[in-house]
Amino acid sequence: MIHSLHFSNFFSFADETEVSFVLDARANGSDSSFASAATDRHLSKLLGVVGANGAGKTNVIKALDFVCGFMTKSFFMESSQSLAVKPHAFESSDTSHFELEFEAHGKLYRYALALNKERVVSESLRLKTSRTFSELFNRQWNPETGTESIVQRGFGLPQKQAEKVKPLASLISTAQQYGVDTARDIIKVLGRRHSNVDAVGRQAFNGTPDVLLAAQFFANNDPQRQRMAALLQQWDFGLSDVRMETMHAVRDGKEEEVLVPFGIHSDGDREMKLPMFAESSGTQAAFVLLAGLLPILAEGGTVLFDELEADLHPLMLEPILNLFISHKSNPHHAQLIFTCHSMETLNLLKKGQIMLVEKNERCRSEAWRLCDMEGVRADDNFYAKYMAGTYGAMPVL
Repeated sequence: MIHSLHFSNFFSFADETEVSFVLDARANGSDSSFASAATDRHLSKLLGVVGANGAGKTNVIKALDFVCGFMTKSFFMESSQSLAVKPHAFESSDTSHFELEFEAHGKLYRYALALNKERVVSESLRLKTSRTFSELFNRQWNPETGTESIVQRGFGLPQKQAEKVKPLASLISTAQQYGVDTARDIIKVLGRRHSNVDAVGRQAFNGTPDVLLAAQFFANNDPQRQRMAALLQQWDFGLSDVRMETMHAVRDGKEEEVLVPFGIHSDGDREMKLPMFAESSGTQAAFVLLAGLLPILAEGGTVLFDELEADLHPLMLEPILNLFISHKSNPHHAQLIFTCHSMETLNLLKKGQIMLVEKNERCRSEAWRLCDMEGVRADDNFYAKYMAGTYGAMPVL
């Protein structure tokens, strides 16, 4: 479970920014929160990020996705590649800093990372053992001597292998390759992640290629296919079912098999099947979205989604959020962090689940949670007050 992320000097965020799922004691007992297995705190299942166009909302998502991806997959980066991290253009330092607090298998960890495009500058992992955090490893690069020091205290990676860590790789990602239990447990948790952002921003719904990938997933997971079909029927897309059929297509002069999804429509007496490519773009987008959400909901993990309402009717947001709120559809407390331009969504969230992002006069993005503002009541109409400009993070037109 993600507790919080602090980051600074990352893209448009020059000052330290916190993304937090931790709720105060007054939020306990809400269906949209759950008790941490490692602490006495409650964590949110949802975090909505709102603000004007160009404010920096996507970068909030990208920062979290980057850190999780770096910890889990950086070992496999080619030496010729550079890290997809870029400091704020107006800052003199080329180093970006991140600190992620998360829990895995009932243990609370705190991970700190400083890096630039060329290498890791520092990296450390600490484990909460009592009232304090004990350091498992600490990695430091000395630019004056061109050497790196790695000190371990029970992390378990053979020192000879630790000293061979690649400049662009996390020690955690490296340790997993050698069967280190702590690294394996962390990557198993943080690797359960679905995201529609990468280094260049949001990856928009891409039509036929995305539909075909989703069809392959559902063909191999019939319980999830049934769940998807039931939800699309429940969400009033005019479908009674969605079935996968193998079709033959000719590509580059060669015949090949293609798995094609068909939407099943019924008038009560007769059925008609329509290729998913002939359905509305909203139906296709929902079909693809569920291929990403349902596995995380079934197993636990994190969904990072930029512009959740894109290609969908605004009223679709509430049933999507309800998938995460309901214990029945989300038994392992999967978490969703999303950006959104449909402001009515504010009244579907608690004040601790709303993050506002605004770019200041110095062209730096600032972010804060609604619960951190004085005078905000839990029973306020957040939508009305936001639209009236009470909270800020509004475009000045």
